[in-house]
Amino acid sequence: MFCSNSRVYGPDCIVVPYKPVWSVLNTQGLAFAALYVLGVVAALFSGWVFKRILRARMQSFFVMELPSYRNPDWRSVWRNMRSKVGAFITEAGKIILIMSIILWFLASFGPKAKMEGAREEARSAAVASNFSEQERDNLIAAQTLEASYAGILGKVIEPVITPLGYDWKIGIALISAFAAREVFVGSMATIYSIGSEEDEFRIREHLAKQVDVTTGKPIFNHSTAFSLLLFFVFAMQCMSTLAVVKKKPEVGNGRLYNL
Repeated sequence: MFCSNSRVYGPDCIVVPYKPVWSVLNTQGLAFAALYVLGVVAALFSGWVFKRILRARMQSFFVMELPSYRNPDWRSVWRNMRSKVGAFITEAGKIILIMSIILWFLASFGPKAKMEGAREEARSAAVASNFSEQERDNLIAAQTLEASYAGILGKVIEPVITPLGYDWKIGIALISAFAAREVFVGSMATIYSIGSEEDEFRIREHLAKQVDVTTGKPIFNHSTAFSLLLFFVFAMQCMSTLAVVKKKPEVGNGRLYNL
């Protein structure tokens, strides 16, 4: 959970540090469980509110037939699990791949004059500050990313998300996440992996080192990280989910079928 070292359960995690609880639980697992419970409670509360605000024109019923309970057939369980995993990889994977390619293009290209100016400015600053070759390459990458199409788009929406503690890079990833929630991680990896080719730091180490240029404080502090987690608890679902929700009930043979 946004750790600043190479260990997933290291002590320097930005959001929730790993600590055992009662020998069988840990703080990170409890944090995820709390977010899940928060989503359930928020959904129930929203349903209670909308029930009193919105009036249905006709009453409908939800009927679901429960299957007979029996010992599981492990062969069928394995086939079902393989089918579901394959469906996720082929369906969600296509969206993630397409969005990653689009983001890579937007982050790698931009107005020619602006990109060249950013490179020259970065080279001059590197020479003036006596940077090493790797530091110079990282500075050039950062400056050109800001001058790219992705940077231009991020700068447009940055004033709206700045009060949340987000910068323009997070804004780009949030926009892409509306295609599918899973795209957010891939978008952050695409944006923050643009740098020198020999840079082997992992994405969480990049995030932990990001600093706000105006305040000098880390961007991904506890407040920002928790804000992102809460954002995805309450934010609008992905486009495919909205398309299914938008489907109107079909009427046929005198009966109302809720899809």
